Amino acid sequence: MEPRVVTANGVEFAYFEMGPADGPLALCLHGFPDSAHTWRFLLPELAAAGFHAVAPFLRGYAPTAIPADGNYQIGALARDAHALHDALGGGDDAVIVGHDWGALTTYAAVAHQPDRWRRAVTAAVPPTAAIGMSLFSYAQLQRSWYMFFFLSPMAEIALPLDDYAFIDSLWADWSPGYTASVDVARVKESIGDPEHIAAAIGYYRAVYDPALWDPALADEQNASLAPTPKPTLYLHGRNDGCMLLSSISSSPLDFMAEGSKMVVIEDAGHFLHVEQPDVVNRHIVEFLTS
Repeated sequence: MEPRVVTANGVEFAYFEMGPADGPLALCLHGFPDSAHTWRFLLPELAAAGFHAVAPFLRGYAPTAIPADGNYQIGALARDAHALHDALGGGDDAVIVGHDWGALTTYAAVAHQPDRWRRAVTAAVPPTAAIGMSLFSYAQLQRSWYMFFFLSPMAEIALPLDDYAFIDSLWADWSPGYTASVDVARVKESIGDPEHIAAAIGYYRAVYDPALWDPALADEQNASLAPTPKPTLYLHGRNDGCMLLSSISSSPLDFMAEGSKMVVIEDAGHFLHVEQPDVVNRHIVEFLTS
């Protein structure tokens, strides 16, 4: 597939698409360190189910442009999702799928403007309230160390070393046993240079520094912590080495609308949608078409 380009929220987004243009929009959002290529298994299944399936590269992930405002807060990502909904002709029957940062974006987007989205799917990162203080358990801090490392200027020095081997190691740790060479190569095409890796790190820095937030995005930002008001499917890999299953201290369903569902995917880690695509895709398509 060759990516197409659309401008939304002042950013030129590159995206892959499959399925009928007049079908309901299914917006698929990736995370870190990832790219739109990891939706390659899901897009054909959504298209076969009649969806206009679209997977954009997030802001700052090439070939999408680096935003002129340098803003990477969740509120900006949620506004991107809404703007893509408009630009791609989404109606009130649109659905949204998010993994990792895409999941956080999904929670915010659906809570902020629920009339845009009929259903949602999230993976690998539950609602923040479902994690609670478990984020600070020793076991989870061992997995989350990279988040705090990214706050240091040393990150820009360490990540490019040995052809961005840092990215290879994250995939190996987070999805143990999965051969990620194809996926990692695509990630490095997207963020494997100083300008784009700084953008990817910027997502984490924006979490911990409210000085980087745009006051005009306060509503979208606040929505990121609100319950998800539309039926949502949450998927988590049993062997996730980034977000431990044991770190989900409360059921994600406690923070989602009636009709929501949680499924643990066996023999899968953080990047479950490429590790077990047949299983993951079946759950997603069944949920979105029900």
